[in-house]
Amino acid sequence: MLNQLSPALGSKKARKRVGRGIGSGLGKTCGRGHKGQKSRSGGYKSIGFEGGQMPLQRRLPKRGFISRKLKPFVITLARLDALNFDGEVTLGSLKEKLGFADSIKKVKVIAGAEQSTSKYRFVDVQLTASVQANNSI
Repeated sequence: MLNQLSPALGSKKARKRVGRGIGSGLGKTCGRGHKGQKSRSGGYKSIGFEGGQMPLQRRLPKRGFISRKLKPFVITLARLDALNFDGEVTLGSLKEKLGFADSIKKVKVIAGAEQSTSKYRFVDVQLTASVQANNSI
């Protein structure tokens, strides 16, 4: 019954109620100790702060960028079989069948399981070594 559902015993912990007297163990200073930045409201250092020293992420040089447009679109031979490709596989024919963005300029074909590539002719498409070995161009 939905009205009888309840969490398992011990799985729900009561929230910490601070500032409720000395007997609670979290009265007066509410577990924050005396004085200092961490005792104040809103007083805490930001992530990566090193006490005024130049933080590590700002000391190290910026390195490189790889455009997603330059990364090849990867497709398996099994997917080509499923799309009923016959004969020539080109960038244009793949864009037409799959409908991916015009910004993609490279396509890479990888071998999935043991599949024959002899029924395909690849033009303007990158091939992995295993596909190249089986390809009869």
